[in-house]
Amino acid sequence: MVSQVFPLSTYFPTVSRIAYGCMGLGGGWDKDPITTKDISHAHSVIDAAMSYGINFFDHADIYRLGKAEQVFGEVLKQKPELRDSMIIQSKCGIRFKEANLPGRYDFSEKWIKHSVEGSLRRLNTEYLDILMLHRPDPLMQIHELAETLMTLQADGKVKHFAVSNMNQFQVEFLQKNLDTPIIANQIEMSLGKLDWLNDGVLVGSDGNNSVDFVSGTLEYCQTKHIQLQAWGCLAQGKYSEQGLNSECEHIRRTSKLVLKLAQKHHATAEAVVIAFLMKHPSNIQPIIGTTNLERIKGATMALDFELTRDEWYSLFVSARGEALP
Repeated sequence: MVSQVFPLSTYFPTVSRIAYGCMGLGGGWDKDPITTKDISHAHSVIDAAMSYGINFFDHADIYRLGKAEQVFGEVLKQKPELRDSMIIQSKCGIRFKEANLPGRYDFSEKWIKHSVEGSLRRLNTEYLDILMLHRPDPLMQIHELAETLMTLQADGKVKHFAVSNMNQFQVEFLQKNLDTPIIANQIEMSLGKLDWLNDGVLVGSDGNNSVDFVSGTLEYCQTKHIQLQAWGCLAQGKYSEQGLNSECEHIRRTSKLVLKLAQKHHATAEAVVIAFLMKHPSNIQPIIGTTNLERIKGATMALDFELTRDEWYSLFVSARGEALP
């Protein structure tokens, strides 16, 4: 069995080992209003996730242009008793292209407070358990940001803070200016996105300069007890049965291995791909985003077994497409 003890449990003793990412809820990426069908679908997804032991829900103010939060809030409006059983995280800081302005990032006091108020209203809740800064803003004024976050916490609108897509130096810089801990860092990690592992094994080897990951980030988060969360954890289904038809030889090979291990452990391909992440000693929290109820169930089967060291390395090397140095 996979250990249930990991960094977020310090703040939320009953937090689920796997999180549900809500980006797929709320209909299309457009300004069409949510429908009763969208709400009914969100009900089904939330009920399924919770029935399989998932109580951590990951949002962002931009998901479906705000409709993911809105439809989730409609569920809470109809079932307010669910709120006390949930941990709700949302993100802010990304602004879409509008008029003559490009897509951009914004950690200003005005925008963050505007974003939080919008999320609270749409989610139909009085507070966020975690507010996550979505992507680094190059124009961040650190003291303004720190004061804004501390005010939100003092006002009871946000319980805890986290970051997304930040390296160790960015996290450390922010933490040194905050009087409250940063409790999570959400980055892309999966069997199909391996630079978070290649960074470590390629030290002193050819190809190390091509790794798209800042060295030390995993170790920093482990040392500081910052929860690592994995977005894109299922690699867009690359290693399910559809991978058997890939034009890429090592994806086909890895898909066969995943399916073989799934059969061995009486689990699904999704569970094996998630178990690969959960084997890592940093106690990664995978964030699944499928809206297929059977796949939600299948993903949680990762909690029922643990890959062996040999199985883990077989997946790693196969997905790399080349031998370790």
